[in-house]
Amino acid sequence: MTTTVTNGDASHAPIEVSFPLPKAPRTDINLRLHDNGPNITLFLTTSTPDSASSVPLGSLVYAMPNRVTPSQPLSTPLFTHSATLDFTTRLSKILARRTGKPIFVSSSISFANAGMGGTVEEEMEGFKRVVEVVVGLLNKEKEPTK
Repeated sequence: MTTTVTNGDASHAPIEVSFPLPKAPRTDINLRLHDNGPNITLFLTTSTPDSASSVPLGSLVYAMPNRVTPSQPLSTPLFTHSATLDFTTRLSKILARRTGKPIFVSSSISFANAGMGGTVEEEMEGFKRVVEVVVGLLNKEKEPTK
């Protein structure tokens, strides 16, 4: 028996995943992904064994595919935190383009505990890893169950 997800079916439970930040084995990226059918919500944060239980709220960005120029998704920040705004905006745009759906992305990811203290290279590796995991999870969710 196969299960198909129809547009507007919000009955699926959110997916929660944790994976190590590249080049920072003691830091994990934690994500909560929910494909609501017509849109997607994604929440991201980082954690370390030493970190406190409270994490500062990061940025929240809404992005949607651009029908006129598909390679340039539209986005708007709904809540801004300067340290996370650029990362969250770039991530929301690429996921909107890859999925073809509107997406809400909230991110409080910090690269401060990365091996070299959060260089551009470390941030880009983390960015690529998040995109790979999210797209992989969304593709896996679309597969028919056996």
